[in-house]
Amino acid sequence: MNEILEQALLYDFYGELLTDHQKEIYEQFMLEDFSLSEIAQGEGISRQGVHDLVRRCQKILEGYEAKLHLVEKFLSVKEKVREINEALDAYEKEGTDINTMVGEIRQISHTIIEEL
Repeated sequence: MNEILEQALLYDFYGELLTDHQKEIYEQFMLEDFSLSEIAQGEGISRQGVHDLVRRCQKILEGYEAKLHLVEKFLSVKEKVREINEALDAYEKEGTDINTMVGEIRQISHTIIEEL
C-alpha cells in the first residue's frame, strides 16, 4: 500500500488518540503537505523538532494498528464487499445461477463475520 495512503488511514482510525499538539503538527505535515520548515516556523520550534514529532506520531499510530488491527480489518471488509459486488455483477451480466450467487455471498459474509 502507498505509504501516504497508509499513514492517512492510520490517522483516520487512530488520530484522535494523539494529543492536540501532535494532531496539529501531523495534520499539517501529512494532510496539508506543509514542509518541515514551514511547520517549524509557524510553531516556533526547530525543523528537527517537527521531524521528530512527525516520526513519533507515525510510530504511535503504527503501534495502535499493531495492537488493534482496525485498518487491516477495514481493508479486508472492503475487499470482501468488492467480491460481493463482483458476484452480483456476474449474476446481472452473465446470468449466473441465483443459487450460486447466493452461496458465494453467504460464504463471503460468513468470512466477514469471522474476521470481525
